[in-house]
Amino acid sequence: MNRPSERIRVLIADDNRAVRRGLRLQLEGAPGILVAGEVSNGVDAVHVARAERADVVLMDIQMPQMSGLAATRVLARPDDGHPPIAVIVMTSYAVDGYVSEALDSGAVGYLLKSHDSDQLVGAIYAAARGEALVSSRVTAPLLREFVRRGGVPADPEGSALLTSAERRVISVLAGGVTSNEGIAETLQVSVHTVRSQLHSALKKLDLADRTQLALWGARNRI
Repeated sequence: MNRPSERIRVLIADDNRAVRRGLRLQLEGAPGILVAGEVSNGVDAVHVARAERADVVLMDIQMPQMSGLAATRVLARPDDGHPPIAVIVMTSYAVDGYVSEALDSGAVGYLLKSHDSDQLVGAIYAAARGEALVSSRVTAPLLREFVRRGGVPADPEGSALLTSAERRVISVLAGGVTSNEGIAETLQVSVHTVRSQLHSALKKLDLADRTQLALWGARNRI
């Protein structure tokens, strides 16, 4: 698990005090992570994330005053001089109507609250690097739903631009393995190779992140 050299400022946004405390306990011992604060509603999530210059926000969906999805839409986009902030949406449900809406709102990650500490920390590291990460228990059903709805266009010409190695990486990603480490282990290659192939494929296909790449792979049957 690669971690950044500087500490990542993380804000915890959840209306359940016990959940906030549990997340804080998981993060306080993690290398390179600083818990910058806790809030219990979406309005405070926006204000405190900006005031504390958070790098990543762990965002619950259902909160008072402003929902987590509404707060995500505000934080994920630059506004009035405020830079975008990476948001990881967290929920108790593996498959529900919020998954696609969270990603459409600009969230870079979607995790279940039943995660383990390594998954949580890995998702934060990934978000800080500008990568998208969705829980593997969510990814495959999400991809099937996006494909069923036609949410990603078919692009038969795009496949011709890819090397066989890039197509293999996309295939594993579209199958629900979302981390560089997991893809590398599946294909028996280095994490550096996976990162390089993902970057190349994103550039060739003019896609923004690995979630879009996974959706593209599923839609085009890679």
